[in-house]
Amino acid sequence: MKAVIFDIDGTLLDSVDLHAAAWVEAFGHFGVTVKPADVRGQIGKGGDQLMPVFLPEERVEREGETIEAYRSDLFKRDYLPRVKPFPAVRELFARIRADGHTIALASSGKRSEVEHYQEILGIADLVDVATSSDDADRSKPHPDIFQAALRKLAPLKARDMLVVGDTPYDAEAARKAGLPTLGVLCGGFPEAELSEAGCIAIYRDPQDLLDGYDASPLARGHAVSG
Repeated sequence: MKAVIFDIDGTLLDSVDLHAAAWVEAFGHFGVTVKPADVRGQIGKGGDQLMPVFLPEERVEREGETIEAYRSDLFKRDYLPRVKPFPAVRELFARIRADGHTIALASSGKRSEVEHYQEILGIADLVDVATSSDDADRSKPHPDIFQAALRKLAPLKARDMLVVGDTPYDAEAARKAGLPTLGVLCGGFPEAELSEAGCIAIYRDPQDLLDGYDASPLARGHAVSG
């Protein structure tokens, strides 16, 4: 293993409930009533994949960009200031880099959001590559974002990497790109769903992964299989 690709929301940042609340508020602004729990279960997808769950196809085609822009502005204004890092993220990244591994980020968020998240997490100096929805035609669970990360990490191959994510959509997208996934539970998805999606190991959160680092697939010399 030579590189680790991290999802951000729900994996490194405690932001899933805030993203769900922003979507509920945005949908409400456009006259669509949705249940918070139903939206929360879709967080991890980008807007292109989330909106069709709640809106007819013709409305997504007609108003999708407007709704997504409204939600994005709403989140940045009212919700982003409340986003907090999970414990031990910087320490985990420092340990991974000390092992000689490359670190990448792959998020369904916009590039500007990913850049701001690195500041919140205090990890910008430890990240080698970052991809976002700006690098992909389709968001997770499609593999586009991870495929973009693979291109940026060349000449490393998929067999040299693994993904860390909190949703079944991360694991599904990674699998389609030929990448194994470590799951974390801090995003709120049940362990059974992460296992069913193909996660090769599951941890509570970044702190748990750091605590168990030497026995994890991240450790130098540990065999990784998908």
